[in-house]
Amino acid sequence: MSGLLAGKRLLVTGVITDASIAFSVAKLAQENGAQVVLTGYGRLSLVERIAKRLPEPAPVIEVDVTNTEHLAGLADRVREHVDGLDGVVHSIGFAPQSCLGGGFLDAPWEDVATALHVSTYSYKSLAMAALPLMSAGGAVVGLTFDATKAWPVYDWMGVAKAGLESASRYLALHLGKQGIRSNLVAAGPLRTIAAKSIPGFDQFEDAWTERAPLGWSLTDQEPAARACLALLSDWFPATTGEIVHVDGGYHAIGA
Repeated sequence: MSGLLAGKRLLVTGVITDASIAFSVAKLAQENGAQVVLTGYGRLSLVERIAKRLPEPAPVIEVDVTNTEHLAGLADRVREHVDGLDGVVHSIGFAPQSCLGGGFLDAPWEDVATALHVSTYSYKSLAMAALPLMSAGGAVVGLTFDATKAWPVYDWMGVAKAGLESASRYLALHLGKQGIRSNLVAAGPLRTIAAKSIPGFDQFEDAWTERAPLGWSLTDQEPAARACLALLSDWFPATTGEIVHVDGGYHAIGA
């Protein structure tokens, strides 16, 4: 077995279609020597069909990150397929429509709470559920969208991503004693299912394609996936609490 992730065992969440960043992560991970287990929820049959498009069909287990029973049983379900984990990929985010598209001032707490639970708190929940399977050298990697700025139409999802970025730093603090790293990849806008659910998302698309110093493809998930693989590998053994921007350099330039 050869490749950047030779012998690694990974749990990858967030595969919905083959346009998902998570699908690209799973595909490249397999091509680089990793064993992959996927999670899905709600549309499990869809995830199972997409899993068959990987270089090697991957097992799919049901995980609702807001369900304490699912989280409590995660380790046992994963052990049915692999004997441990070296990495976890968190590619989960959701906000009710009231929380997006310019409704920041009107979104009710119940909807905001859902966005924060699914998109922010779940990063810690998933990591803790997988922790019994992990040992020193393991890594948790999540996907974010630069939360240092207030973006038009992103609204409470932007707040959720800011919380995610903070949660990753705290996870790095608390899991560092066990030799486990926590890092995020801040990808530029991509035409995924999640992006299409945001009213006015084309504002991001126009800005990035026009102004990113390296240019930016809205349909190429591989650059973000490659960054995830690098952070899951042994090539960043002393890096934790970090956010790696994969956005064509857009974050580095002025307005």
